[in-house]
Amino acid sequence: MKNFLKVVIFSVLVVVFYTLFANKYIPSIKPSPPPAEAKLDLGAMTMEQFIHLGDEIFHGKGTCELCHNPVGGRAPLLDQVGKTAEERLKDPRYKGKAKTGEEYILESMKEPSTFVVAGFGVKGTNDTQSPMPVVTSGAIGLKDFEVDAVIAYFQNKAGVNVTVELPKEAPSAGAEETAHVMVPAKTPEEVVTKYGCGACHKIAGQQGALGPDLTKIGAKKNKEYLRRAVINPGAEIAAGFPPGMMPPDFGAKMLAGELEMLVDYLAKSK
Repeated sequence: MKNFLKVVIFSVLVVVFYTLFANKYIPSIKPSPPPAEAKLDLGAMTMEQFIHLGDEIFHGKGTCELCHNPVGGRAPLLDQVGKTAEERLKDPRYKGKAKTGEEYILESMKEPSTFVVAGFGVKGTNDTQSPMPVVTSGAIGLKDFEVDAVIAYFQNKAGVNVTVELPKEAPSAGAEETAHVMVPAKTPEEVVTKYGCGACHKIAGQQGALGPDLTKIGAKKNKEYLRRAVINPGAEIAAGFPPGMMPPDFGAKMLAGELEMLVDYLAKSK
């Protein structure tokens, strides 16, 4: 019993000693606060910074590259759209109001069905209806200055003169100042539109024909399969479709809540 008490007393003294020593001689480490979200000072922005902002939006909030990429041929490549915009205005099928390349790109983002590049329209519409969502509304919701930044990025990438004017002041009250922030979709239909699912699939009233028909997929597949098909589309290829058509980065780009909303929607599609 005496030995047990000695051990207990010794242990307590050791703990007390190290506690006092640590408090007096070891400097405390305070974690740094999380980095503050950078605010955009639009009035002081250089053209180089504006073009970089457009680059970030194209590869982020705008979700543009989900369709406009070399994989699957879902939408026209935009590397040279700064040049080709002028050519599109001369196309006999063009009936829009744009007079310049800049105006054409702006129109194609806000009213994508005004002119559809041949072969990229919704199936059955004879290229009169675009599967592309309006980028200034819905879950994408780009502001005017963000659209202008993307246009500047396109023009610079194509090696033509950047004709977009720099913003002269901050956006109006309530406008987003952090262009890189992606607004979460609120409904499954918004998820489908935001990530361009209908460009390839029949889903949520959209009539894509490049990929499998998803209108009744819930009757055939469970949630685990559906989730895996979005996150890792190459894991299991649907019969009759070539590998590599679906972008492999939806898992990285899609917000967790959006993914589960989409999976639930697909599972109930029967």
